Amino acid sequence: MFTERKPRGANPPRAARSSRRGRIITVATAAFVALSASLTGCTLMDSRTVVVNVGYQSKTINTINVGTLMRDRGELEKTLREVGEKTGKKYRVVWQDFSSGAPLTAAMIATHVDIGSMGDYPLLANGSKTSKYADAATELVAVTGYNLRGSLNQVVVPNDSTAQSISDLRGKHVSTSLGSAGDGMLSASLQRVGMTASDVAVANQDPSIGAAAIQGGQVDALAQFVPWPQLVVFRNQGRLLHDGGDNGIPTFHGVVVRKEFSGQNPEVTSAFLHAMRATTDYITAEPLHAALRISAITGIEPEVAYLYNGPNGLVSFDPTLKQPFVDALGKAKQFLVKRGSVKADFDVATFINDTYLRTLIGPDYDARAADVTNPSKLAGFDDACGVSATDPRTASEVWFAGADSTVVAATPSCLLRRIAADSTRVRAGYVPDTATATKLFAHKATWVIDPAAAPTSRYLPFATSGAANAYVADHANTRIVNYEAALAQSRATS
Repeated sequence: MFTERKPRGANPPRAARSSRRGRIITVATAAFVALSASLTGCTLMDSRTVVVNVGYQSKTINTINVGTLMRDRGELEKTLREVGEKTGKKYRVVWQDFSSGAPLTAAMIATHVDIGSMGDYPLLANGSKTSKYADAATELVAVTGYNLRGSLNQVVVPNDSTAQSISDLRGKHVSTSLGSAGDGMLSASLQRVGMTASDVAVANQDPSIGAAAIQGGQVDALAQFVPWPQLVVFRNQGRLLHDGGDNGIPTFHGVVVRKEFSGQNPEVTSAFLHAMRATTDYITAEPLHAALRISAITGIEPEVAYLYNGPNGLVSFDPTLKQPFVDALGKAKQFLVKRGSVKADFDVATFINDTYLRTLIGPDYDARAADVTNPSKLAGFDDACGVSATDPRTASEVWFAGADSTVVAATPSCLLRRIAADSTRVRAGYVPDTATATKLFAHKATWVIDPAAAPTSRYLPFATSGAANAYVADHANTRIVNYEAALAQSRATS
């Protein structure tokens, strides 16, 4: 199916390289790659057609603007048709869905994927592993979505777990995907409390398998990337134990392209980023509709999708390659070198190429890259408390059943008052963590009441029970109250 090429310098023939790379590809990926290769080989017989093989992760909310929604909306195909009118070429897009970054990287090593998206740790592994092959070497050209604190990676435990902090996982079984952003977060979190990965029993599992293992009681914790932790929480299969944002290391997903492919077809890379911008604009303009569409395609509950991609959500969608991300990659490299996933001499700086983005965005690129605020902001007038909701540290919202828009609240306390005053079923309430402003499900937060505070700021939500307990210990006369009690008290005073 493949044409053997003559040796190029020290490089062995393609047949030899393909054989060697075949040992790298996981068994789970091999059948899928073979199908892709078949499709690609047949299409390449038409010299006028450029086949664009795109690898994505359909259930990873952080990459929906270059995967699930871009594919659903046909943005790339539309843009390439317009490009073809100028170049005289035809373009065919072949979409390939992966569970995580590792098998996607294996497919790029085999040159069966030209453009891929994955998390920060897998991105580095991708760049390092593909660099050994001239035709597979990749470069990072854009960011899909990010969280500056690192809250896209979290640890959840079963609801009946006695664990209150990451330290309580010593000797426990923890599910993660080795080499993933979740794995990196877990290792960093353990190090912060004087532990190492050897202090826990790590089960290397795909996210969906780990989520099922938590529900079935086969593991004691799940350390994963977006959206799996909050999916487990929303489905009442577990509770949040640890927010990766506490490590203070930004986390993001990005786009890598094979340099050989992009060099031969630069207009395709440009078109991909153009389609990415169009999809991102749609998410920002219609976040609720986007969440419903994500749910229809992937089976992920729309309430969970909206937690991430809604205004003030856990994901900030911006393509620019910001300095905090470059710094984070440097820290991730140290971890991955120790793991053997990245070569010590791998140069992060030369792996990054913002040329295509600079052309797309224009003279505003540097200003955009320096801006780390979420471009999707929550604002509006709060009818329950009679004030405007503008402060991202307190702005909240509720999604009532049957509504095609959410209702804004100025503070979490105002949100409780608004829900208490309405008999309509609530699909989800969203509040920011009191300490970090990280967006949470209201009914899954740990609430603290401060009787001495003003009515509009009397109830304070926290992401974890550990954080709530620490706050109560430092603030006299405050106490923990469950969501139902806080709602009932708000109903009595509304």
